[in-house]
Amino acid sequence: MFQNSNVVVAGGAGFVGVNLIRRLLELGAKVTATLHKKPAVVEDDKINYVQCDLTHEEDLARVFQGADYVFMCAANTSGAAVMEKTPLVHVTPNVVMNTLSLEAAYRAGVKKFLFISSNTVYPDVDHPVREDEMMSGELFEKYYCVAWMKRFTEILCRMYAEKIRTPMMTVVVRPANIYGPFDDFEWATSHVVPALIRKVVERHDPIEVWGDGSDIKDLIYIDDFIEGMLLAMERLDAYDPINIATGRPCRIKDVLHTILDVDGYADADIAFDTSKPTMIPKRLIDITKAKQVLGFEARTSLEEGLKRTIQWYRESRLS
Repeated sequence: MFQNSNVVVAGGAGFVGVNLIRRLLELGAKVTATLHKKPAVVEDDKINYVQCDLTHEEDLARVFQGADYVFMCAANTSGAAVMEKTPLVHVTPNVVMNTLSLEAAYRAGVKKFLFISSNTVYPDVDHPVREDEMMSGELFEKYYCVAWMKRFTEILCRMYAEKIRTPMMTVVVRPANIYGPFDDFEWATSHVVPALIRKVVERHDPIEVWGDGSDIKDLIYIDDFIEGMLLAMERLDAYDPINIATGRPCRIKDVLHTILDVDGYADADIAFDTSKPTMIPKRLIDITKAKQVLGFEARTSLEEGLKRTIQWYRESRLS
């Protein structure tokens, strides 16, 4: 599907974008990737990098011209602390960027447009959430703003795919919590896994954990997520949002202990700080549809994924 196709990766310097570009090059795609504030990470003559602002219509028209497929990986993101203190920071920039990107892709005659949504769109429940449950209950309060931003963009995607005379195929994936090489390891903006990895590698004493460590997450290694996303783009031919996850829940304290074991930090002192902001206490994700429709199943174990991520962090960030 992607060999010799013109593929745009919006957000070419971000965590998902960087890993996606590397995989698309392996598949023989002609890649155009957008850059904004961050410099390019993957250096390759086969990549056409375009410096632009995705909130500007003229920039989007220029980038999407001639594109066959668009992966919308660009987003204004941050960690739990920023989300709690300034929840609106994710609303306006992302709504504007997503809305204008869909319109520009449609005008450019793009064949398929993929949007990366979020598992925050699901209600605050304690069972594995299915794709049809998005609107079935109240959201987790701390994620209200970002979740509705994602929901709104999903609805826009459906409009373009189903509610207009000449539709554009859109694909919506709802990932578990992604981790792996090229993740954001900055204190102010990182998510829980890279933050814990950095604390362990730097041998913090004590290792501070936000919350009591009992939060339950579904963590998916980046290579597995990229594989699931590419399968969704290839095999979905109707608007049909789909979870890309492992279906293997784990507690944050268990994740930390795995990181400690993998990196050989024995007898580490762990300090749980329940005054700090945390995430959704329990998020379980149903992966039945991904198995049945895409034939997808995450292959990387948590231990192996963390080992690869730690190795990458040591080699690239500490060298």
